[in-house]
Amino acid sequence: MRKIAFFLISILVQFICHQTPLSLAQEKTASAEELYNTGYLLTLLGHHEEALRLYDQSLAIQPTAEAHTYKGWTLSHMREHKRAIEEAEKAIRIDPDFGNPYNDIGVYLIELERDDDAVAYLEKAKTAKRYCCYQFPHFNLGRIYLKKKLYEKARAEFKKALEIDPTYEPAQAGLELLKELGIEPS
Repeated sequence: MRKIAFFLISILVQFICHQTPLSLAQEKTASAEELYNTGYLLTLLGHHEEALRLYDQSLAIQPTAEAHTYKGWTLSHMREHKRAIEEAEKAIRIDPDFGNPYNDIGVYLIELERDDDAVAYLEKAKTAKRYCCYQFPHFNLGRIYLKKKLYEKARAEFKKALEIDPTYEPAQAGLELLKELGIEPS
């Protein structure tokens, strides 16, 4: 096992030594990215205050849509939804093509019981140019429609989420709930 570890380390050292030096701008970007990614992991572990500190450090180096988005997400875990919305809005100003903050604002507005306001943000998330998880806004719209008893619209959104990600359990649960409620497709 030690031999394998030394072998992997030697390959890594050779790789690093043969890399061209990063420009100052690339170093700033890499440093800011490392900080916000570490903050994201700390949020997952429940270390919110430490995560916020790292997001602020990242933003001081280079303001990015990601750092603002993840800072908002952390604030939402602390039940500070209004501040979370402010961070997501900052992210949108930096990169209006980034889908995460639109969906996040939609979720925060749902938490604040402002479903009608959430719809516009979720619709924008569905069409964002840069987004990894298009199933999320479909599912969140499904949640809103379910609450409003717009069952066919809810079903359509849950199904669309599952077309994007067939293993997305919350959308599967949404369809199961419709079945349990006795709501049959028309």
